Amino acid sequence: MRTRKLEWQTLALFVGCYGLWIATTWHFTYVSENLGFAAACLMLFTITALATAFHTSLQHEVVHDHPTPWPLVNEALVFPSLIIVYPFRRYRLLHLKHHNDVNLTDPFKDPESYFWCQSDKKSIGRIKLLLLEMNNTFIGRMVLGPPLGLWGFYRTELARLHANEKDVRKAWGWHIIGCSIVYLWLSYICAIPFWLYALLVIYPGISWILIRSFAEHQSSKTVGPRTAIVEAHPFFGLLFLNNNLHIVHHAHPKAPWYDLPKLYKLNKQDYLAQNDGYCFNGYGSIIRQYGFRQKQPVFHPILYRKHR
Repeated sequence: MRTRKLEWQTLALFVGCYGLWIATTWHFTYVSENLGFAAACLMLFTITALATAFHTSLQHEVVHDHPTPWPLVNEALVFPSLIIVYPFRRYRLLHLKHHNDVNLTDPFKDPESYFWCQSDKKSIGRIKLLLLEMNNTFIGRMVLGPPLGLWGFYRTELARLHANEKDVRKAWGWHIIGCSIVYLWLSYICAIPFWLYALLVIYPGISWILIRSFAEHQSSKTVGPRTAIVEAHPFFGLLFLNNNLHIVHHAHPKAPWYDLPKLYKLNKQDYLAQNDGYCFNGYGSIIRQYGFRQKQPVFHPILYRKHR
């Protein structure tokens, strides 16, 4: 589904993403001095956070071997990470494991599953269970999703670092170097306190990403209905690089982002039949249905085996 040529469309998006991020962070002091600190913060919260979230979509393209034929060049394009909190090489490994569709939503085998095993019911306290239930609503995912996701990710990563798993320390080592570059730029060039960047850019940036992932998968005895389609507004289609057409991406993981709408249009009925019509008419429809209501239970309704 792809050629070994340079994908100029994607390279242009890289230029736009980095250009927007650099321009907004660079002008933080200017905007603060001329329009007020609140205006500068608003710029970070909106434009810079969007650029940072978009950068994660570009990272996703790189995970799937875009936009050049050279892996090291591709990785260099997303170095350093603007979202700070996730090492790219760890994301790449875990996301490719996620693409084993047979294991989708399995809390043991799918690194991107939000489900807990039935055997965890007795060990989860009331407050934690309440937080997880709130996290399964759309509004809860936007508000609680970033800290809960980071808590789970860092907990497992610290265990892997302690166990000295292969390449985990190397991934974190390169990530720290990249984070240092971002930190130096923000602190010494743009005079943006890191705590402010974390609050106004990283936190909402993760929330933007979670809009996409909220309805991507559901539990099902068969593989097809586990993956969704969201017929999103072009704004979200661009922000998520058409990964909202998620079943198309899982069917053609090597297809570049700009081919996904064409593939969907040509085979729409086949995809809808494959996933039993698990389709949403935009993210507004998802908010109306699941804004304050759980989309799925905390515990996987099918998998009952004991925790290993």
